[in-house]
Amino acid sequence: MVNLQEELNEQQELFEHYRFEVDKKQSLLRIDKYLGNRIENVSRNKIQNAAKAGNILVNGIPEKPSYKVKPCDVISIVLPHPPRELELIPQDIPINIVYEDDDVIVVNKEPDMVVHPGHGNYTGTLVNALMYHLKDLPLFQQGLVRPGLVHRIDKGTSGILVVAKTELALNRLAKQFFDRVTQRTYVALVWGNLENEEGTITGNIGRSIRERLKMQVFQDEEHGKHAVTHYKVIERLGYVNLVECRLETGRTHQIRVHMEYIGHPIFNDDRYGGDRILKGTTFSKYKQFVQNCFRLMPRPALHAKSLGFKHPVTGKPMFFDSALAPDMQAVVEKWQNYVVYRDTEE
Repeated sequence: MVNLQEELNEQQELFEHYRFEVDKKQSLLRIDKYLGNRIENVSRNKIQNAAKAGNILVNGIPEKPSYKVKPCDVISIVLPHPPRELELIPQDIPINIVYEDDDVIVVNKEPDMVVHPGHGNYTGTLVNALMYHLKDLPLFQQGLVRPGLVHRIDKGTSGILVVAKTELALNRLAKQFFDRVTQRTYVALVWGNLENEEGTITGNIGRSIRERLKMQVFQDEEHGKHAVTHYKVIERLGYVNLVECRLETGRTHQIRVHMEYIGHPIFNDDRYGGDRILKGTTFSKYKQFVQNCFRLMPRPALHAKSLGFKHPVTGKPMFFDSALAPDMQAVVEKWQNYVVYRDTEE
C-alpha cells in the first residue's frame, strides 16, 4: 500500500500567505481583530505572534497588533501552516542532531523517515521523535501535527532540516522561506548525460490530473504553482550524472518532477520513472549492475545537502552542510568504479 502522508501536502514549505485590500468604508479597527475576522481557524494569539515576528505588513511596513486598520490599507501576513489537532505519541527515536540552541534545532534526517504524521502513519516520524526530545517546550506539548516545521523533505530523501523550538522562531523562519532568502542545495543522481554543465528549470508544479499521487509540470498557473530549480553537474558517470540542485522555490517533489520534466529522472525514483534502466547497454552484466544499485539504495537518489538561513532571534547567518547518506554514497562509488572498469575494458 502506498503511504499518502507525504503526498497530500500541496506545498513543501509549511506556511500560508494572505493579502487583503481594506474596503474604502472600513472603520478604524485593531489589525489583530481585523485579521481574526477574515482568516479561518486562526487564533488572535497566532496573529499577535506573527506581528511580533514582523510577519504582518501594512502598505509594506511591519506593524504591531495594536495598529488600527484604515480604509484602502494593503495588508500582508505570513503564518506557519495551520497544524491540525491530533493526539500524537512522543517517541524515543534516535535522530541525528547537528545543531541546537534555545530557538532552533537542525537535524540530518535519515532516509525513509517520514517527517510528520498523517493519513495512517502516526508513529515513527521525525515529529514523534522531536516531541520526545523537546517535550518540555510549549510548542511541542500542544498535540499538533507539525510543531516547529516550516519546510519538509520527502520520506525517501535524506539530509538537513531546520525546526523551530518557539512560536517566535517559527514565525520568523516561515517568513524567510516565504521571502526565498534561505539557501538550499540538494545532490541528486540522475539518469542520462546532461547536455549543459549547468542550467535552470522553470515549470509550474501541481498535482497530476491522471495520477493523484504524482505531481507534474503545467504550462499555466491555473493548475500549477511557480517553481524554479537551478542545477549544476558535479560528476559525469557514464549513463548517470551526479548533480547539485539549488531550490529557488519549494514545491512538493520539486526536484524529482523537474528532473523528470527535462528527461533526466532521479535514479531509482519509482514515482517518476527512475526505477527502470533508462540509459546504457543491453549486456546482462550491466543490467545486473543496475539492479544491484537499486537493491543497495531502495529509494530515490536525492539528498538535502545544505541549508543556509538567518538565525530567527540573533539574525546571525547560519549554514549547515552534510555528507551523502551511506547508501547513496555507496551507489555513487559503484558508478565511479563502473566507469573506470568500462574505460579499462574499452
